Amino acid sequence: MTIREWPEQERPREKLLTKGAASLSDAELLAIFLRTGTKGFSALDLARLLLKHFGGIRGILETEADEFCQQHGLGLSKYVQLQAVQELMQRHLLESLQREGTLTSVALSRRYIKSKMRAYSREVFLCLFLDSQHRVIAQEELFQGSIDSAAVYPREVLNRAFYHKAAAVIFAHNHPSGVAEPSEADIAITRRLKSALELVDIKTLDHLVVGDTLVTSMAERGLL
Repeated sequence: MTIREWPEQERPREKLLTKGAASLSDAELLAIFLRTGTKGFSALDLARLLLKHFGGIRGILETEADEFCQQHGLGLSKYVQLQAVQELMQRHLLESLQREGTLTSVALSRRYIKSKMRAYSREVFLCLFLDSQHRVIAQEELFQGSIDSAAVYPREVLNRAFYHKAAAVIFAHNHPSGVAEPSEADIAITRRLKSALELVDIKTLDHLVVGDTLVTSMAERGLL
């Protein structure tokens, strides 16, 4: 039986329209994206197979193009669409930050940074530049390093802060190991950056360390 032959209230698209997207399972949401199945498989059947193969939604979103396209019922077009959906989600979170302000939405800040950085295979150092009301002006990935470290230069951070006319900053970087625990080097460079920025009256509000499932705030740990 195809999805079109199901009772209307059980079809993923109709269920979304009547009950909202949150009422759908991962497989139902993915089936809506896939739109059609293949011979012998409905879109929902195919979605369940893909979720099992990749270990869930995250695995599908973070897989490389070659492996993605090798799976039954998928191809480069679907890969591009999914990557676009993921980028739209991240831009939506950034716009929400810019609209609401980071200090009044700490959870949103962490959600955005985690969504953006946790899947990176190399260490990346990101900076959120904020105005005097602690609203996000811009975000930039300033440095990239090996899988173990990233070279961070205070002069470049200062230059970009001046360019954006920032009054405050929030730093973030990922640990490809998946462990969101600040290292001694992380603490040292954070304090060095904070000292340099204080000389020109720019506040360092936090440094977030992004792991696989957790985000650690150095400000909350008293490490700034």
